[in-house]
Amino acid sequence: MKTKNNISPTNKCLIAVMIILLFLPVCITDTVYGQSKTGTTIGQFLLIEPSARIAGMGNAGVTSYFEVTSAFYNPAALGKLYKSDVQFTHNEWLAGIKYDYAALAVKLDEANTLSLSFTSLNSGEIDVRTVEQPLGTGERYTVSNISIGIGYGRRLSDRFALGLQINYIQETIWRSSLSTFAINFGTLYRLSEDGIHIGASISNYGMPARFSGSDLRIRYDHNPDQHGTIDNVPAEIKTDEFPLPIVFRVGIGYPVRIGMSNELFLAVDAYHPSDNTESMSFGAEWRFRNLVFLRGGYQKLFEEDSEVGLTLGFGLQYELFDYDVRFDYGWAEHGRLNSSQRFSVGLAF
Repeated sequence: MKTKNNISPTNKCLIAVMIILLFLPVCITDTVYGQSKTGTTIGQFLLIEPSARIAGMGNAGVTSYFEVTSAFYNPAALGKLYKSDVQFTHNEWLAGIKYDYAALAVKLDEANTLSLSFTSLNSGEIDVRTVEQPLGTGERYTVSNISIGIGYGRRLSDRFALGLQINYIQETIWRSSLSTFAINFGTLYRLSEDGIHIGASISNYGMPARFSGSDLRIRYDHNPDQHGTIDNVPAEIKTDEFPLPIVFRVGIGYPVRIGMSNELFLAVDAYHPSDNTESMSFGAEWRFRNLVFLRGGYQKLFEEDSEVGLTLGFGLQYELFDYDVRFDYGWAEHGRLNSSQRFSVGLAF
C-alpha cells in the first residue's frame, strides 16, 4: 500500500530531470568561468536579495519556505507554502539607490502554487559628467532595471518539492537598454521527521544580451585622412554580449524546538557564482510564540575581497482574523560602502 511519502513514476522523472538541470549549469560555469569574473556580467540587480527576514539571517535562504519571497532563493519553496501569500519589500540600497520587490503566490490546491513577482531598481537622477566638463554638463540621466517573474512550485510528497521561475529582465541606462529572459529552478527536501531540510537552486540561467539605443548612435568618418569623402556617416556602436550572473546555491536548514514557546532555526548556504569566487553564508532565527523573531548571520564568508559580513534583523507576526500579517526588518554590513536596510510587509491568506 502506498503512503503519502511514495512518489509516482511521473514525479520520479521530474525529480531526475530537475537534478540534471541543477548540476548541468554548474559544470558549464566551472568550464567557462575558471576564475573570478567580477564586473563582467549584466543584471547585477538580480543578486540583491529581497527578503528582509532572510537578509537578517545572512541571506542563507535556500532552505527557507515560510514566505513567497523565499522563491527568490529557491523556487521550490512555492511548493512548501501552506497558504497563499503576498509580500512587499523596500530596500534602502547603496548610494541612495532605491530597490523594490513585490511578489504574490496563489495556492491552486494543496500541492501546486503559482507566483508572480516584480523587481525594480532605480538610481534616481545622476549628473552627466565628461572629461571636458567634470562638474557636469547640465544634463541628468537615470539607471533603471526591472524583472518580471512567473513561477510554479509543486510539492511531490510531504518531503520533496520542486519549483521553476521564468523572468523577463530589462536594464536601461539613459537612452540605451537591453532585455533578456532567464530561469530559476530548485529542489527542497526534508531529510528527517524533525524538519531538517536540504535545498539546491540555480538562479539567472539565461541568454546573454547587449545594449542598444540612441546613446550608441554616432557620426562616423571612415577615412579621416582623405578629403572629398563622406565624413558624416550615421552609424551605431555595437557592444559585446554579456552573460547574466548565474548563481548555484546549496544549503541545509535545521529547526531546533526549545520548549513549547521557543524555536531556533539555523541555516547554512554555499554559493557557486559564475562571476565571483565561492562563499558561504549562515544565519539563525529565534522565534517566540511565532510572534516575535530575532535574527543574525554572516554572509559571503570566504569570498575574495568581500565587502559584506554581519547581518541583523527582527520581525513581528500577528494573526488577524484568518490572515497572518508580518513585518520584517533586515540590516546588512557593506564595509566601506556602509550598510543597507530592508523593510518587508507580508500577508498570508
